[in-house]
Amino acid sequence: MLREALFLVVLCLVAWIGFDVLEGQRDEARRERDSAKWEASGLREAARISGEMLAERDAIDQRNTKELTDARIENERLRRAVGDGTGRLYVSATCPASGSVSATAGTGRVADAGRAELAADARPDYFTLRDQLAQSRQMIVGLQQYVRGVCQRSPAPQDTTFPNLKKSDTP
Repeated sequence: MLREALFLVVLCLVAWIGFDVLEGQRDEARRERDSAKWEASGLREAARISGEMLAERDAIDQRNTKELTDARIENERLRRAVGDGTGRLYVSATCPASGSVSATAGTGRVADAGRAELAADARPDYFTLRDQLAQSRQMIVGLQQYVRGVCQRSPAPQDTTFPNLKKSDTP
């Protein structure tokens, strides 16, 4: 009878120790689960914000690309009009009444013949400069919109330590 009682006590002690170990493992598993839920929530939020920022970036890019394309089309239309003679490229210029031509030049002076026009060999440079100006403008506007719409909107860096991701041991 004493032997059976001792066996029963030892069996209860082993069961109690086993349950204590299982309880500790359960608590650790719950902590890991809660940590994984927190990490997953943070990653979902980061993915959502990243997706919104990418969508904003793409919208900015599409708007500015369209505006640049429109400016280049208009510039090409003007270039063709000047090239085929249906349009003219005037230069806003003034000629001083006195200066390099002396007043005593007399009859050698030519009367005002009309508006000054850009020389034919300088016209391609003018249109190249217009293209480059339109491109530079759209790049600057696009970068400003990107900074205002995407960069300034992104959240400040927070503590993004993920304890489960840093574990070097594998289960």
